[in-house]
Amino acid sequence: MERLLGDQREDTRLLVVIVHSAFYVLLAASLIRWLIRHADTRSTPMIVVLAVVLAVLYAMSELRQSHRLEWFALLVLTWSVLVVLAPSFAWCAVPLVYTGLRILSERVAVTLVVVLTALVVSSQVRIAGWLDPNLILAPPAVAAVTTALFVGMRRQAERQAALIDDLVRTREELAATERREGTLAERQRLAMEIHDTLAQGLSSQRMLLQAADLVWDTDPELARTHLRSAAEIAERDLTEARRFVHDLAPADLAAGGSLPAALAALAARESADTLTVRCHIEGTPGPLPQRVEATLLRIAQGALANVREHAAATTATITLTSLDDQIVLDVADDGRGFDPAHPTDHADHRGHGLPAIRARVSQLGGICTIESAPGDGTVLSAAIPLAPS
Repeated sequence: MERLLGDQREDTRLLVVIVHSAFYVLLAASLIRWLIRHADTRSTPMIVVLAVVLAVLYAMSELRQSHRLEWFALLVLTWSVLVVLAPSFAWCAVPLVYTGLRILSERVAVTLVVVLTALVVSSQVRIAGWLDPNLILAPPAVAAVTTALFVGMRRQAERQAALIDDLVRTREELAATERREGTLAERQRLAMEIHDTLAQGLSSQRMLLQAADLVWDTDPELARTHLRSAAEIAERDLTEARRFVHDLAPADLAAGGSLPAALAALAARESADTLTVRCHIEGTPGPLPQRVEATLLRIAQGALANVREHAAATTATITLTSLDDQIVLDVADDGRGFDPAHPTDHADHRGHGLPAIRARVSQLGGICTIESAPGDGTVLSAAIPLAPS
């Protein structure tokens, strides 16, 4: 778009240079013709002075906008006096017509063209000495064609400028919309990150602290065990919070661990007296994009959080399967289950849970499936395609 505007300005500058050059050529030719034929006449000095004044005035064409009308009126007046004294200067009307059409309003410019054409016709008839039809009809025809072409070009340029303005405005609006969408997507991603890490950690700490409070008097050792577990979770959440500030990568992966190791560590942390979490790795996972690894780990964290809070399960299994064209993460439990057609995801009142898992998988072009039935446990499967090696 900027290139189009630059080309348009360049074409305008080129046309202005051509017209200015034509004016001085016509002015010099007219003056030379007069000097050759009428050098000994009494009006020659005045004609030479007027020609010089006309040349100087025309050279001042780049005046500020506030004085251009006065300048052009003086230019036309000087030319008119010169044409009355020396009709051969009538050919300079062509550049003057272009200048008038360029700086005046359309109605005023057309009126000026009529007046200038009349002066040209009268001056040429004076030179010829008789009413030559060619001299009477040709100048108006040429002026009409020139005016029509210039007015058409100016209207087209105005429409083009308006179209460019619309395109620029549309592009700015589109850029603003994209920025808003990017901001909303980033907010959603941050919300899911916080839900799958800090929020779940705080929930675990609350459960452990409540359990410690219940057995504080009857079993102090067990209470201290719950407190130590809560402290470990708090330390891990602190690491996650610092990681958010740094680059939002999962702490287990940011520490240099692989995805299988991170899943195994997650299974170990989530295992407790009432829930046993196992981790199985099938196949040999090749190098995965960091975003894929982070997404799979977050999905496993979110799925286990749902198992811990809502499934009332005793065992859960994380299975990572590496295939040629995709990698699949399964999280299965033996809990109470639910009807996938009418889910009662109690975590949804916080805005995340299963919808967050589906959103993560969808962002990577994958497929998320849930198999469950009341009383038969749940299997969550996330399959993410991989680019060919």
